Amino acid sequence: MANSSDQRSLGTQPVRWHGDSLELLDQRLLPTEEHWITAEGASAVAQCITDMVVRGAPAIGISAAYGVALAARHAGGSENWQVEVRQSIEQLAKSRPTAVNLFWALQRMEKVFLACSELDEAVERLAAEAVLIHKEDIAANLAMADHALDVMSPQQAIGVLTHCNTGALATGGYGTALGVIRRLHERNLLKKVYADETRPWLQGSRLTAWELSRDEIPVTLNADGAAAAILASGKVNWVVVGADRITANGDVANKIGTYSLAVLARHHNVGFMVVAPSSTVDMTLLEGAQIPIEEREGTEIREIRGIPLAPAGVEVFNPVFDVTPANLIDAIVTEKGAVLKPDLAGMKALFA
Repeated sequence: MANSSDQRSLGTQPVRWHGDSLELLDQRLLPTEEHWITAEGASAVAQCITDMVVRGAPAIGISAAYGVALAARHAGGSENWQVEVRQSIEQLAKSRPTAVNLFWALQRMEKVFLACSELDEAVERLAAEAVLIHKEDIAANLAMADHALDVMSPQQAIGVLTHCNTGALATGGYGTALGVIRRLHERNLLKKVYADETRPWLQGSRLTAWELSRDEIPVTLNADGAAAAILASGKVNWVVVGADRITANGDVANKIGTYSLAVLARHHNVGFMVVAPSSTVDMTLLEGAQIPIEEREGTEIREIRGIPLAPAGVEVFNPVFDVTPANLIDAIVTEKGAVLKPDLAGMKALFA
């Protein structure tokens, strides 16, 4: 966590823990409305994750951890509290399939749960573990920003293009890829950020542009299809994105549209950097083809907030993520350090 003398702003916090409930900023309504949803049990947290009230792999993992803590707290008085908590963990695990942080956080909480023999002990220890996961995520974000700037080594202000939202809203605070952008801005090394709008949920326009504008970081919003023209202009030095899962060979699953950005960056000799916590790395999967890719229903493409954009009933292909091959990535940065030109050997050296 940043100390009192540090000038860093952690940004808007999307998750608030109150001990007996969890407040989540409803990111579906931004930027027009700031509305908080109170979840008092694990099932409510799971529904918020599924419905994308909370999104971003680190924030999903943090929320799920608090969900397990709530499951224990609200199992009070039940002789079957262990069964109830286990069922809640299973329910939370089904909320989103791709972001490995979800399963990492749940496995960590389950380990604590299995070590508890009494309900009161479980309530106390699970809450403490969830808070620790949250704090560790913020510390990891700050460390990632430092490692990323070491890789970039900018001698003067640079331009950056980013995709989706990887800021404080998607994490415990500060941000992953957007945390790097914050750090560049803090050190007067940021000329401008170009933010892809990020169809179909428009996280770039609704969240990233909102978050950067709120923190007075210079941002220009662009349609996803304009990225090639921006990179061709020479105004961007690095494309910086987050990740929802990274495999042992360095392939990266991230928001749909990331793969095409990597191809464009390589063509235009622009650096391509992935910034994510080590909890996003899944060394049990050898390559990106093994990552389960979530597909959502077609209404998200056919309309926006009930306004039709396409013929009713037209067939829709709506994957939430795509996989960027490791050979298109210049650096994967985590709180543990960076892997340059990632491959199996480089990933094993840092994450084995």
